[in-house]
Amino acid sequence: MQLTDILPEDWRDATLLGRIQTAEGPTPVLLHAGRALNISAFAPTSAEALSRAELATATGPDLGAIEDLSVASVWEDGDLKLLSPLDLQCVKASGVTFAVSALERVIEERARGEASVAAGIRERLSERIGGDMAKVKPGSEQAAELKAALIADGLWSQYLEVAIGPDAEIFTKAPCLSSVGWGAHVGVRGDSHWNNPEPEVVIVVDPSGKPVGAALGNDVNLRDIEGRSALLLGKAKDNNAAASVGPFIRLFDQTFSMDDVRDATVSLEVKGPEGFVLAGASSMRLISRDPEDLARQASGKNHQYPDGFALYLGTMFAPIQDRDTPGGGFTHKVGDRVKVSSPRLGVLENEVTTCDIAPPWTMGVMALIKNLAGRGLLGAA
Repeated sequence: MQLTDILPEDWRDATLLGRIQTAEGPTPVLLHAGRALNISAFAPTSAEALSRAELATATGPDLGAIEDLSVASVWEDGDLKLLSPLDLQCVKASGVTFAVSALERVIEERARGEASVAAGIRERLSERIGGDMAKVKPGSEQAAELKAALIADGLWSQYLEVAIGPDAEIFTKAPCLSSVGWGAHVGVRGDSHWNNPEPEVVIVVDPSGKPVGAALGNDVNLRDIEGRSALLLGKAKDNNAAASVGPFIRLFDQTFSMDDVRDATVSLEVKGPEGFVLAGASSMRLISRDPEDLARQASGKNHQYPDGFALYLGTMFAPIQDRDTPGGGFTHKVGDRVKVSSPRLGVLENEVTTCDIAPPWTMGVMALIKNLAGRGLLGAA
């Protein structure tokens, strides 16, 4: 796979920050003006790089012309092994930010994690509130009126509270250093029997709380586990190899801004080993909360991130296409190839396995500090 095949369509104009695995260890790289540069002497971590105003003009050893490089994956060899572009940033996520995903969370809750009864619940809820939900501004007077009506009908849910109430759902998706990048395995728990990918835009925020770039993400979701109880969100969301981000962080500049994020369409394709194909798309124009509002709700005077953070913005795409049995809906199989793409952000592709079989997460903060110290890079920060 050529590197250019997974980059934004206008990659020649973009400034892209990523991380690769070298013989020495995890290494930040900058793709700019047609070249790939090792910027580890400028900043040994991507978190440090994103905190520095001069990142776009950083220099370092030249790794070659972008057009000449290939990328390695779990399914083929290549020049560069991409890691998640995140390292010390905390990985956060926002939930039920689209009307469709809000309804699906309510369905999970009412189905108690049983996929076989979801279709009937989905039909009833869609008839009652589907049209109204998409038009309601969270926290508005109209939202309060809809809430009162749903309570009266016995249809209110904690998921609807964060969908149309004043406060967004913001949760920790993964610890720093645990996310995976393009070409890696993504994991679903072996004890989950109803799960799906969640194609999303991920915005990256610097230590001051300012969004500085965006990437693609797959917020792997275990619908049966969360459906049993919302208190199992951590077990459903934070697992080995369950957070994929990449392929690179596209920096905000004159060629790419938050308005491009607001206008993005994120596409999903799943190809199964048995020939099953699932495709869909999620339009950021339909998000119910603005990305900058979500970033503000995630941080501020009550919660700081000295190394910055990344925030999954949510998805409107919850696959319901039957895979094995009528009414059974969709769930992953080992060997699924999942491709998340958007023209201005590139392609994020991973292969599904179970969390216990995916390579274990071993490079934690202590290991990274020791590695960087041994390479003489800490003095450069």
